[in-house]
Amino acid sequence: MQIIYWLLVALMVVGIIGAVVPAIPGASLILIAIISWGFISGSFAAIKIPLIVTIIVLLLSVGIDFLASYLGAKKAGASQWGQIGAIVGFVVGFLGLLPTLPVGGPLLGMLLGPLLGAIIGEYLYRRDWKVAIKAGIGIVVGTLVGNLIQGLLAISAVVVFLVTTWPQVFGA
Repeated sequence: MQIIYWLLVALMVVGIIGAVVPAIPGASLILIAIISWGFISGSFAAIKIPLIVTIIVLLLSVGIDFLASYLGAKKAGASQWGQIGAIVGFVVGFLGLLPTLPVGGPLLGMLLGPLLGAIIGEYLYRRDWKVAIKAGIGIVVGTLVGNLIQGLLAISAVVVFLVTTWPQVFGA
């Protein structure tokens, strides 16, 4: 039972990484691991609090993702063109259509893609490089701050799970 517990904790660590790195499921992996532990241990009462915390974290993560990107774009004066460009840039970067670099691959593409996409989208709309670059940086910074907050929320969900289930597994 302890081996399964550690495997689920490892899945949660991947969830924490996924909360920070785009395109990897974050809080949903943590939620899946907690529900799995409920089935395996046969005691959903033991995971009630972690389950509630993780559902709240999942909902907050979705909201923070949109809010952080929006606030970053708004603060930098980006238009919808810049935001659409960032989304297109993310997809293009993730799929590796950006020039292949010796280090980073799609992960670097997911960081550079939104920046370049936002700059291009904003430039097409306003025809001013200075404003376009500022808007692109604002969108990317907002997204990165949002990912950092999501990572902290994911860590808190895993800590709550560990604190509440540890005695059940290892006998306090």
